[in-house]
Amino acid sequence: MPPQEKRPADARGRRRAPAEDIKAIVWRAADKLRGPLDMSRYSDVLLGLIFLKFLSDAFEERRREVAEKLTEDGVSEGLTAALLEDRSVYSSVRVHWIPEPARWASIVANTESPGLDRFIGEAMEAIMRENASLADIFPPSFGRDLIDRTRLAEVVLLVAGVPFTGARRAQETLGEVYEYLLDRFARAEGRRGGEFSSPPSVVRLIVQALEPYGGKVYDPACGAGGLLVEAVRFAKAHGGGRQAGLTVLGQEISERTWRLARMNLVLHRIDGDLSTRWADTLADDRQPSLQADFVMSAPPFNIRDWSRDRNDVRWEYGLPPTGNANYAWLQHVLSKTGEGGSAGIVLANGSMTSRSGGEYEIRRAMVEGDVVACMIALPSQLFRSTQIPACLWLLAKDKSPQSNGGTADRRGQILFVDARESGVMADRTERVLAEADLRRIADVYHAWRGTASARAAGLSYENEPGFCHTADVAEVRERGYVLAPGRYVSAPPVLPRDRSTVSPIDPATLMRDVYALFR
Repeated sequence: MPPQEKRPADARGRRRAPAEDIKAIVWRAADKLRGPLDMSRYSDVLLGLIFLKFLSDAFEERRREVAEKLTEDGVSEGLTAALLEDRSVYSSVRVHWIPEPARWASIVANTESPGLDRFIGEAMEAIMRENASLADIFPPSFGRDLIDRTRLAEVVLLVAGVPFTGARRAQETLGEVYEYLLDRFARAEGRRGGEFSSPPSVVRLIVQALEPYGGKVYDPACGAGGLLVEAVRFAKAHGGGRQAGLTVLGQEISERTWRLARMNLVLHRIDGDLSTRWADTLADDRQPSLQADFVMSAPPFNIRDWSRDRNDVRWEYGLPPTGNANYAWLQHVLSKTGEGGSAGIVLANGSMTSRSGGEYEIRRAMVEGDVVACMIALPSQLFRSTQIPACLWLLAKDKSPQSNGGTADRRGQILFVDARESGVMADRTERVLAEADLRRIADVYHAWRGTASARAAGLSYENEPGFCHTADVAEVRERGYVLAPGRYVSAPPVLPRDRSTVSPIDPATLMRDVYALFR
């Protein structure tokens, strides 16, 4: 095991947080694999190893706790040894059973073995075999002798130096590091990487707008599970640190991403149902009878040639075109939203105005059916995997005062929010929504609905030129069922110029500056 490194300091001389140290270590581990493996392979290898160590560390920590307790109680060594092999000792606290050859100490002990790759693959197979809930969770990247032993051993030793157990903060750190890796891999993979990682600020906006305090939360295109994790994080923050009362469900089309999502939930100690296998939600709905309290998703934009069944019961508002799946996603989301439930789905801006392939008729039916609650125009450059501008649809089956804890009667009305000028540039190509932006957008929606959180904060709704406007269905009808907020939100007022603060122009200075331009 490599010697412990001194924790590096930041630019102000402060010691960095443990999470930052761990991020640096695991990204160095990724560097070890970069080159001999392509991105999808080496990200699977590293994330799989981290998950294996997490499971093993949790097992060993529980084992030590039980051993210490039995010793304090004066239990004999023989009985202690037997009890430590009792699986119920671990399952009772939601710790997975790890067979001895699959424990991390055994992995490290075999780093000099020429068959290290196969040894790790066999360890993963043993864990999945011994734990039904982990079936098919590890990536099939080991056991084929395709990874150079020296590089793999270096990665194992780097990961060995990362503590994945301990106090609650250690658990939070692990989840943070895993999310960091997903984000870095998504950035590195570019356009393809967007399949498993939505921008964190967009994820937080959806969750903060819907406020999932409890009930069933469902994501039909869950990627690596970011929205589901954030929903649980929100529920815990408002429920005393417990997930109790919140159930998360999801589906994912990619086998690789489905595995990542399952790992992500386990790492965050979240009980969730992502089905027993991956599947295309639009072609093979794995939750056919689900009625969720909250549906939230950021599916791929503008999917062409998707699998469509003309007789699918989900097409309540009209048959979506085969050339674009946006309105298939919208209707799938609505079909999964229970009475009194709400939904948030991010789609390309074209979904707000399109008229081809029957999309206009579907949008008109949705507006007349009064299921559109709010349309939010998002700023550009939020999605690193695409330059297509996006919007957030907030849907509700019931906008009466009794629905969703609200007090305002919003039946027959739609809130339009123009947030295109929100956010800050994180770098030259990517914009993020700052915390103030998230609060402003979510607050105006909560105030509009009259939710309990808005009442507690003393918020009340008013139209704000340049930002938000309430339109009734008649106004939307007059505008041809176009749902782009820019069509409804008037421009902000132009403030009169205060001429008292304008300095008079000095002719001599002006001539000097003009002369300098032509020198």
